[in-house]
Amino acid sequence: MSLMRQIAWLVLGVVLAALVGAVGLSTLSLRQLMQTQLALKNADNAQSLALALSQQKGDAELIKLLVSAQFDTGSYEFVRWRGPQGETLFERTGAARPGQSPAWFRSLVPIEAAPGVAQLSSGWNAIGAVELKSHAGYAHDELWLASRRLLAWLLGVGIVAAVLAWAGLQRIRRPLDAAVAQAEGVLAGSYGQVTEPRVPELQRLTRAMNAMVQRVRDLFEAQAGQLLVLREQVHHDPLTGVSTRQHFLAELDAALQRDDGPASAGLVLVRLRDLPGLNARLGRGAVDDVLLTVVTALQAYPESVAGCRVGRLNGGDFALWLPVEGVAAETAHALADALRASLPAFGPGVQVVLGAIELPRERPSGVWLGEADAALARAEHLGEARGGFVVEIVADPGIGREQGEGQWRQQLRQAVSQEQGRLVEFPVRDRTGRLLHLECPLQLRLEADDLPASAWLPLALRARMTAAVDLFAVSLALKAIAADGQARCINIAPASLADTSFLPQLRELLSQWPQAARALLFDLAEAAATEHFERLLELGRQLRPLGVKLGLEHAGAGLAQVDRLYQAGLDYVKLDASVLLGVAGEAGRAAFVRGMVIMLRSLALKVYGEGVVDEMDAQALWDCELDGLTGPWVTGTSGA
Repeated sequence: MSLMRQIAWLVLGVVLAALVGAVGLSTLSLRQLMQTQLALKNADNAQSLALALSQQKGDAELIKLLVSAQFDTGSYEFVRWRGPQGETLFERTGAARPGQSPAWFRSLVPIEAAPGVAQLSSGWNAIGAVELKSHAGYAHDELWLASRRLLAWLLGVGIVAAVLAWAGLQRIRRPLDAAVAQAEGVLAGSYGQVTEPRVPELQRLTRAMNAMVQRVRDLFEAQAGQLLVLREQVHHDPLTGVSTRQHFLAELDAALQRDDGPASAGLVLVRLRDLPGLNARLGRGAVDDVLLTVVTALQAYPESVAGCRVGRLNGGDFALWLPVEGVAAETAHALADALRASLPAFGPGVQVVLGAIELPRERPSGVWLGEADAALARAEHLGEARGGFVVEIVADPGIGREQGEGQWRQQLRQAVSQEQGRLVEFPVRDRTGRLLHLECPLQLRLEADDLPASAWLPLALRARMTAAVDLFAVSLALKAIAADGQARCINIAPASLADTSFLPQLRELLSQWPQAARALLFDLAEAAATEHFERLLELGRQLRPLGVKLGLEHAGAGLAQVDRLYQAGLDYVKLDASVLLGVAGEAGRAAFVRGMVIMLRSLALKVYGEGVVDEMDAQALWDCELDGLTGPWVTGTSGA
């Protein structure tokens, strides 16, 4: 039995005991008063009758007549005239009046008053005694009425007391419920603070819980700060601050594997010409300033376009990844114009050449790098003849849509309304090979082909149909879970959270499949925590009672920048492939991954790894204590 229920029963018991005790004591007191009053009445009436009878000078007939008259004028149980020897000379008796009090009350609270007795005399001679006793029916009626009034009054007082007690218990319960919710949140990985109540005992409890939460917050912030420092050391070039070659290539591989992006993208390579000659003519310090100027021009794009990446491939070569369709050529020319205006200030011969390519994202990273290197080599060759600042553009002739966007949008609506799509399943396994859950990206049937998200997601974003598509994917997952009981994970687009109708429809859909919903997982991109934290909190509050698990995918160093990650109430985090690729060959990357695992485990989160390609990386990640892995190595397609 809960504490509040025990207190409620205790209060109720005390009120009932007080009520019964008050009614009982009051009834017994009134009974005693009634008995005393009846006894005094009997005695007074007997004395008055005896005085009247003594004046009859012993005339028996007159005495009998007065005794009968006294009996008839009152409610007496009996009136007797006894002789000098105690014998009954005359007696009148009467049956008890029924009265208003019930029989059980009269038997439970009897009223026994002593009869009144007075001596008779004729002059100086004793002629006997008179004895009378009044009926107790009227006394019982008054006692019954008084008891009922008292009971009604005390019941009213008891009800008011119970209501006040209930209000007091509710006031006490609120901080108790807040403390319980805070403790449950800590177990679930959500570290929120609550307002301290005014009750001293609960105030101490709440203060202790808040202090513990604050300690976890301080620990998280310290670990996040250490991770940011380690990230700068491991992933970034010490001079320019952009990604190192190895980390940029890992980011490129991860970007090509992900579904959330356009069907085609761009890559721009920038080369500072004749770097050794510039070092000899201008000096190392001046050349460092030149490199920083080039990086400043490149960094303008990641600051304005989400998903752009900049990396330093070697001494004078830089790369810019553009996850946007149809802007590679324009970006390359804009960069050339900006650098043509700023670099000559450092001296003659400070020139760059640029190579830009635009390809479908399904092309492997080797093709991207090969085409980009070839374009940059041609630009370098032309630069020798033209004096630098040459841009070479390569575009895949197969990219582009053969039909208009309106027709694609119509096909997208038709695919969702007619449920023309399927879930592709990729396993997530633990160290022993046990299947934890299935990642299930959605493929929609457009133009008689099942297309991945990279083909239809940009269209869905422009058409504001991500919510409808995500609900379709969730319905497919729930049906599959109901069929085989295997847990499945569905990706939810951050844009769907902005749709006010999405969450109510999602809750209604999940409520139709309550058992299957408990085996459902939702992935949201890391941007949902960094850019839409309040929406993420609301999603967790709405879905957690239904048993749905919530996590972040494609997570990287950005997690350390989430101020309130400890309050998000997540269940797991999936680390991005750009963080994990090559972890076996670089101790710094392994240390960074291990630090992230420690930070996330302190928040009671499961940690999974995405995009694992080879066995060496997998073993290194198991050594970092990850809970599960997914990717080509897990599915057995890493050699394909």
